[in-house]
Amino acid sequence: MSKAKAYKEEVLLLKNQICFSMYSSMHRLMKLYRPLLADIGLTYPQYIVMLVMWEEKEITVTKLGDRLQLDSGTLTPLLKRLEKSGQIQRTRSLEDERVVVLTLTKNGKLLREKAKSIPEQIFCLSGIEESQAMQLKTILDEFGKDYK
Repeated sequence: MSKAKAYKEEVLLLKNQICFSMYSSMHRLMKLYRPLLADIGLTYPQYIVMLVMWEEKEITVTKLGDRLQLDSGTLTPLLKRLEKSGQIQRTRSLEDERVVVLTLTKNGKLLREKAKSIPEQIFCLSGIEESQAMQLKTILDEFGKDYK
C-alpha cells in the first residue's frame, strides 16, 4: 500500500484525531479539578466565573459572558447559584436597568484565598513538565484566538 493510500486509510482513526486528544485531555483535567473545587464548594463553570470576578471585582453579565465565551442561558443559572451561596451580588445598573452588574462579596473575596493553591495542585497532578505546560498553553491560546 502506498504512503498516500495508507494516510487516507488512517486519517479517520480515532487515535489520529486532534479533537479526541483534546476531548480526552479535558475530561482528565475535569477529573483532577472536581475534588479540589468540591472542597471549596464550586463546580468548574463556577470556578471560571470566580476567576474573572477575582480579577475584575465588578463586571457586567455581558462582559463576563464575552470573557468566558458563555451565553446568558448558560451563565444566568451559574450566577444565580453563586449569588445564592453568597459569592457574588447581582444588581441593575443605575444608568441602564437592562444591564446587570456583578460584584464580588466579602465571602467571594475570602474564597479566593481558599482557591489559591488549586492551580499548583492541578499542575502537580497533571504530571507534565512546566516547559511542556507553557508550550501547550501557547498552542491552545493560538488555536482558540479567533474565539477570544
